Amino acid sequence: MMSEMESDGPLSDAEAERLRLLLKRYLSHELDQWETWKSETPYGPAYVLLSRALPDGGLPEYFPDL
Repeated sequence: MMSEMESDGPLSDAEAERLRLLLKRYLSHELDQWETWKSETPYGPAYVLLSRALPDGGLPEYFPDL
């Protein structure tokens, strides 16, 4: 298995597809109501919110299917 920073740069098409599939699986089997994460990046922190509720003012059509 690849270490966290073993590969630098953008994801390959295969890596992006694996991320998509793992995220779908996580959302189906692990996510209860919501989850929040923060990750440091070269451009500053990135914040992730996974939720079963639409954000205020959000419309379902704003969100493409995984």
